[in-house]
Amino acid sequence: MDKEIMFSKLLRAHPWHGITIGKKAPEILTVYIEIVPTDTVKYELDKTSGMLKIDRPQRFSNTVPALYGLIPQTLCDENVAQYCRDKTGYTDITGDNDPLDVCVLAEKNIFHGDILLNAVPIGGLRMIDGKEADDKIIAVLHRDPLYGSWKNINDCSKSIMERLKHYFLTYKQIPEELIHKHQEITHVYDRDEAYEVIRRSQIDYKNRFQTIYDKFNSL
Repeated sequence: MDKEIMFSKLLRAHPWHGITIGKKAPEILTVYIEIVPTDTVKYELDKTSGMLKIDRPQRFSNTVPALYGLIPQTLCDENVAQYCRDKTGYTDITGDNDPLDVCVLAEKNIFHGDILLNAVPIGGLRMIDGKEADDKIIAVLHRDPLYGSWKNINDCSKSIMERLKHYFLTYKQIPEELIHKHQEITHVYDRDEAYEVIRRSQIDYKNRFQTIYDKFNSL
């Protein structure tokens, strides 16, 4: 029996490491959703176990205005950070060492996270969180009846963009954290830049984890 098929039947795939980004990436991505707009607590993938955990209750009344999650087998490290430095002129930016974040717009209500879906990137937010590159890729649900025809960030309405930006600039506002960290969105960028961020995050992931994969495959 093929090794990958055997392990897939024995173990649940780790949402970050065990699921591929998809053969048509970056045009169409497989993404893992952690939070949906109806959630009143912030869920986050536990990087060690691959289980979805409660990170913290939402402190204020604002909720995430789109499906929110991560792109498997990506990492925001040096290549993503360098792109951010090039685009902003800031010289002290590093990667946040997390998977690349993604927001997915969808017409239908989806009531829980811990799911996979196919998404089409249309742009992104260049966010800096305490001197760390923390890009948010903006995508639409593949074949969505309402948003599926959107191809680039200019198709996104001003009101949706304002909601997304407001959420990401406020969702970490816990008083003791505000003393130490500053959140900033420097640019809203188009699909081509989103593709480049995704490609760089794939390279960063490979640079960090390829040796481990090679050792596993040699078993």
